[in-house]
Amino acid sequence: MGLLDHLGELRGVLIHSSIAALVATILCWFWSADLLDILIRPIRDQGIYFTAPNEAFLTRLKLSAVVGLFVVAPFIFFKIYGFILPGLYKRERRVVTPLLLATTVLFYTGVAFAFLVVIPQVITFLLSFGTEAMEPLIGVGPYFNFVARLCLAFGLVFELPLLVLFLSFIGVVNPRMLLRTWRYAIIIIVTLSAVLTPPDVISQVMMAGPVLVLYMGSVLISIAVTGRRRKKENQDLD
Repeated sequence: MGLLDHLGELRGVLIHSSIAALVATILCWFWSADLLDILIRPIRDQGIYFTAPNEAFLTRLKLSAVVGLFVVAPFIFFKIYGFILPGLYKRERRVVTPLLLATTVLFYTGVAFAFLVVIPQVITFLLSFGTEAMEPLIGVGPYFNFVARLCLAFGLVFELPLLVLFLSFIGVVNPRMLLRTWRYAIIIIVTLSAVLTPPDVISQVMMAGPVLVLYMGSVLISIAVTGRRRKKENQDLD
């Protein structure tokens, strides 16, 4: 295929993905009130408010867009995969296909862990600093941003094993390197947890803990991938 043909296919992927996201956003809008009830469940007893005339509308619109994109993400990934598939060799296809599935599953797992486990604990911890003279008055807009930031951060950091898998596959890292630099890895993980989460101990610990477990799992993945790659190289030499 020529360059113009590839650009035409890419345009089709972008158009179809945009249409899917728009349709999903419109459909989610009709359930935006129910989605908002689910979103504010951790602070339902405290009450939540909007302080600007358009804040409730904009929050429900953003919530519909985020959930809609979250729902159609597998379709978008499938379209992107279909675009790059013809340019891959058979061996590369065997790697990319499970990699795409694992990327989706890990991201969704990270978001679910953040929303179902981390956020309720963090909210309870942060609200405990209130006093009789200082009660919480939570705006729906800032609360949505707070939840969305945490969910996105956890979804991204849960991709760590795949990053290590890719770097091991191309030979950039190896198990010995990962084990030798574990102290630096802990410092980096703790620092990233402090940057990606709100400035409280609970959310930082609840991110750093699973990421450390994922890091150790990544070492095992690197051992398996590196051993398989070296075995194949030895076979090619023979």
